[in-house]
Order: sequence, then C-alpha cells, then structure tokens
Amino acid sequence: MSSKNELLEKKEKAISAKKEIKQSEEIEKKPAQEEIIKEPETKENDNLKNETGKIKENNVKEQQNQWVPYVPLEKKKTKLSSIVTICVIAVISIFCLSFTIFTLYNVFNTNIISGVHIKEIDVSGLSPSDAKYQLDNYLKDKLPEEITLKRGDFETTISLSQMNFAFDTKAACNSAFQVGREGNIFENNLEVLSMMFGSVNIEPKITFDKKSLSKNLESLSSQLPDAVVQSSYYLENAELIVTAGKEGNVVDVDATIEAIKNSISTFSALKNPIEIAVTSQKPDNINMEKIYQEVKKDPVDAYYTKDPFEIHPSENGVDFKISLEEAKALVENEKKEEYSIPLHIITPNVTTNMIGTEAFPDLLSTFSTRYAASNRNRTTNLILAANKINGTVLMPGETFSYNKVVGARTISAGYKEAPIYVQGRVEDGLGGGICQITSTLYNAVVFANLEITQRTNHQFVPSYVTASRDATVVYGALDFQFKNNRNYPIKLICSVSGGIANFQIFGMRQEDDVEVQISSYETGRTPTAIYSEAYKILKRDGQVVDKQLLSKDTYKRH
Repeated sequence: MSSKNELLEKKEKAISAKKEIKQSEEIEKKPAQEEIIKEPETKENDNLKNETGKIKENNVKEQQNQWVPYVPLEKKKTKLSSIVTICVIAVISIFCLSFTIFTLYNVFNTNIISGVHIKEIDVSGLSPSDAKYQLDNYLKDKLPEEITLKRGDFETTISLSQMNFAFDTKAACNSAFQVGREGNIFENNLEVLSMMFGSVNIEPKITFDKKSLSKNLESLSSQLPDAVVQSSYYLENAELIVTAGKEGNVVDVDATIEAIKNSISTFSALKNPIEIAVTSQKPDNINMEKIYQEVKKDPVDAYYTKDPFEIHPSENGVDFKISLEEAKALVENEKKEEYSIPLHIITPNVTTNMIGTEAFPDLLSTFSTRYAASNRNRTTNLILAANKINGTVLMPGETFSYNKVVGARTISAGYKEAPIYVQGRVEDGLGGGICQITSTLYNAVVFANLEITQRTNHQFVPSYVTASRDATVVYGALDFQFKNNRNYPIKLICSVSGGIANFQIFGMRQEDDVEVQISSYETGRTPTAIYSEAYKILKRDGQVVDKQLLSKDTYKRH
C-alpha cells in the first residue's frame, strides 16, 4: 500500500508539473500566435515553428530535471539596502576628504584668493606685499601734484603733497588678503568658492592731513567772491566807526573735503576743477553793548619802575558822547553800511612817549621795503596806514590787530584808489598798497621773535618781498595779528619816506634773547602755481639752537 501511495503521489506531482509547464507554454505561445496573424504562411515559417517547438520542449524537459532554489523577498531588500548604505558612506567620505583638503589649502594659502581686485586691478594669487608693489606703481602717476578749487570766477590751487595726500595701499592689500579669511571655516570656504565665479573690488582709502586741509579751506572763505563779511569797528579820530556786515557764503569744509576725496579717488582731479561747497551765512548782529564795554576806558598815565624795571604805558580814556541807548537806537533804526558814534577822548597827564628812551632802550628789530614814490595814490595809502601804527605800544601778553589799529580803508579816512589783487586780477581798489606796510611789519615782528597769531599770504608773490615773506589783509575778512610774548612792553615805530617803508621795534633786551634769521625758498613750480616755505632760524652765540616753520604757501603764477 505504501508503494502504491508513493506512486500516486509521484503521479500527482508529475501531473502538477505538466500543468505548470503547459501553463507556461500557453503564456509563451500567445505572442507567437499574434505574430502568426500578422505574418503570411510560408514554408520557411513552418520550419521555424517546428524548430522553435523542439527547442521549447527540450527547455521544458530541462526545467523538469533542474531544481530552482527559492530566495525570500526580504533577503533581496536587505542586500539592496546594504549597497545603498555603502554608496552613501563612500559619497560622504569623499565629500569630507575633499572638504578637508580644500580647507587646509585655504588655511595655508599665503596669497590673495581668486577674484579680488583693488582699484579694478586684479591681485588674485599675489601676496599682500607684491600686490602693494603693483598697486603703488599703478597709482604713482595718478595722484596729481596739485588740485584746482573753483567757486564762480574764483580759482585757487592746493598742493596735495603739502597736505600729505596718499592712497593707503597697505591697508587695502591687507583687506584684500582677508577676503575669505574672516569667518569660520564653512563661511570662508563658501566665500572662496563664490569668488571663483565672481569678483570684489576694494577701494583704497585716501589719507591726508585733515587739520591742515581744513585750515586751508577755512581761509578760503574770506577770498570767495560772495563771502560773508562780519560787522566790525575802529576808532577814527574822535569817532567810533561801526561797519555793518553782509550776508554771504563760507566754505563748507566737510563737504569740500568729500568732494576732493571723491575727485582724487576717481582720478577726475587730473582734468577738472573741484567745485567749492559753500553754506550761506548771515553776519552777526551789531552788539553795541559789547562794543561799548570794549571801547570805554579811563585814562591811564604812563610810568615805569626801576627795581624791577617795568614800563607802564599811558592809555587814553574813551567814552561815548551819546548814551548807550542812543547808540543802540542809531544802529537798530537806521539800516546803513556804516555808523558813526561820537566819542569823548580823555588824554592822560603823562603819555608813554613822554617817558623817553628809558622806557624802550633797545632796538629789537628793523626791516625795510622799497616802494615807487612816483605813484602818489599808493604812497598816500602807505603813509596813512603807517601813521596809524606808528607809536603803538604793546604790553606783555597784548595782541596787535592790524585791522583794528589801521581801521577801514575808506574815502573819509583819506585813502585813494590804487592797484590791488581781485580774484586773480590786478584792479584799482580803495586803499591799494597798504599790504606792503603789513608785509614790512610782518618781517620786523619775525626778526623780533614775537609770536605770530594770524597771517595770510597774497594770491601772487608781491614785488617788495620774496615768497613766504609777505602778509595780506582784507578789512572785515583777513587780519594780521601778533602777540607781545616778551617780558617787557614794545613800541612800534613806522616811517614812509623817500621810497622806503621802515619798521623798528623797540623794547628791553632779555637774557634769553636770540639772533633771528629767516630762510625762505620755493619748493616747486607748476604752470599755474608757485610753492614756497619759510623758516625762522634761532641762533645763540653763532650756533643754531632751533629751526621753526613759519609757513607753507601757494601762489598763483602771473
């Protein structure tokens, strides 16, 4: 029975296998049947079918005799997942290795990275020192010797070398080197990569002596054709003359400096004048109460003491002939360019001149200039200004103001029309020529080793002194001032006669006095300007003990 059962089981398995083979043959036969419908019957096709059938039968027999192992689906998925994991790990490893190599390269790179420009010059791959060398050579001829400033018809020049203008190429190259190095490693690497497909341009900063440039620009305010004029006053015989100010413009220093920097940075300063930026300004109101407090004083007799030796000069007493309220009303109710307040002058019993030579025993300095006596109008102006100054005594610490002592140059004061410089041109103007008195006094003051507190050079080098030995004045705008920094009073003696204007400064010598020499010379010339400097050389016993800069000046060329 058992053998029969085994036979039955084998038979059933064989039948089952045949069914499976038959099913597979039917599946495989379907496309063949479709091809039969499409293709016409031929003998070649019949032979091909017979051969194909035999091959399939043989394949079926082989499949019956072969054992096919069963692979679960879960094992196939696990194998695929392992392959994917290995690939991901490999990609991550390659990325980390590349990132590490890239980072190390950037860290140890001693040159500027790719894509960095300075002033539009490609400095990629250069060291900071090499980039600076290349940049300096490029900019060497780009910075002009001087620039021209313009306001309407007024033009002036400024020497850039005297103002220490320069491009800060060292800082620019250091900034270029820091590109791609200022963040963390991820930020730096990202910036380096981005610079491979882009670029950045660094503008070097412009350095200069801002204090000197600002002072130079401020001094231009008084030379503008539309400059503001402040109110002022002076004493004329027994009258107080108060001049009203005029609204005008002053140089906007900060805005003009920015315009200069921009013009130099873009190299346009080589060709085009720079427009002077200005701001409108009204003159200060006339303060009669302040003027009264400055003018009013009691008379003081002159005297001196021998132990210790001290001179006390005389002073005239001054008071208004009208009340302060009347003077205020006069100025407030009448809109005029000039106001006249009558004064009461009180003469002291003993004047300084009465003390005689004992008060000022020593000649501290002297200086002379020549003038053309044939020009009567100009000569008249020189004499008027000299007479105003002659006999002036300055106590220790007191400051001399040329404009206050000489006063306004008006027709009523006797001044005549004579040549003056106006916006670069020579024209006739009231009081022309009195700057020769200013320049003569300036040199005498320097030789006396007194302290200069305010001085401005002319637009052109004058004929009566050399460059940097002159001083100009404009009433209400430019003044010449100096301070008696000695221990004793000084006295100014001035004369204008025979074609010679002369100043003498008298006082008392001190133990620390030194011999003074003035050294002035041109430092350069351009087609439009002359540059010069002046130094005060101090000597004791024939040996130089000090050398002090008096001024650096720029003049227009005729």
